[in-house]
Amino acid sequence: MDTRPDVQAFFDPATGTVSYVVADPATGAAAVVDPVLDYDPKSGHTGTHSAQRLLDHLRAHGLQLAWILETHAHADHLSAAHWLRGQAGGRIAIGARITEVQRRFGTLFGIGAELAAGPPAFDRLLQDGDTLEIGSLLAVAIHVPGHTPADMALRIGDTVFVGDTLFMPDVGTARADFPGGDARALYRSIRRLLALPPATRLLVCHDYPPGGRAPAWETTVADQRARNIHVHDGVGEDAFVAMRQARDATLAVPALILPALQVNVRGGRLPPAGDDGVAYLKIPLNALPATNVFG
Repeated sequence: MDTRPDVQAFFDPATGTVSYVVADPATGAAAVVDPVLDYDPKSGHTGTHSAQRLLDHLRAHGLQLAWILETHAHADHLSAAHWLRGQAGGRIAIGARITEVQRRFGTLFGIGAELAAGPPAFDRLLQDGDTLEIGSLLAVAIHVPGHTPADMALRIGDTVFVGDTLFMPDVGTARADFPGGDARALYRSIRRLLALPPATRLLVCHDYPPGGRAPAWETTVADQRARNIHVHDGVGEDAFVAMRQARDATLAVPALILPALQVNVRGGRLPPAGDDGVAYLKIPLNALPATNVFG
């Protein structure tokens, strides 16, 4: 079950997110990794243009969706997992420590009782080393905490979907100042990934191209070890932690964090509609620090 998967990437320029359709060439079974639900914060409108591209690809190639895999609860885009499951079937999986994230943000948004009483947001909660079958392919969950406590990378054959741990080598690494985040844990997670064979393909969840280069999302263990600006070979844990903490202190709050997290802890479901038939997001006023919500 270690066949090389067919992978098609879909880049969303609005959020810098890369979603993937992963297909088993032997059986036509497929998984989707980190699908995006479009959201316009000015109008409050959601849309499915980005997710429709994934669905069109599945249908055009006769693929049967088995799994929708979330590497973590994203703070920079809304998840289309729930919509995609409704259109194409499949089951939604995420790291088991999502329950910690749900508790924290359930309290912040006043939705803890809803999350506890309603249908499960996710079909499968993954522990480190758990496996999923995608036809004849085997996906192995690798717990990579640091960005959040729940982050999971997914190894499928010679390919690893690294989520928000590593970016392209000229961009570096993910921030570690989210609730439950930890720069030291992130370093150890990254070194675990970089201990894989040098030719292993690493597919990132985001790209923020510097210097005007085109968006990119595929690299290798060898390339990361040689060229990653934050964590190439020779960068020790203490030096990385000092760099990451200093850099994180300068970063702006993600623009979509408040709408994204209250949708994403629900597995991509929108909030329940009110008596008027309209779903409402909540903006907690003066509940978070004004400059760095993660400090």
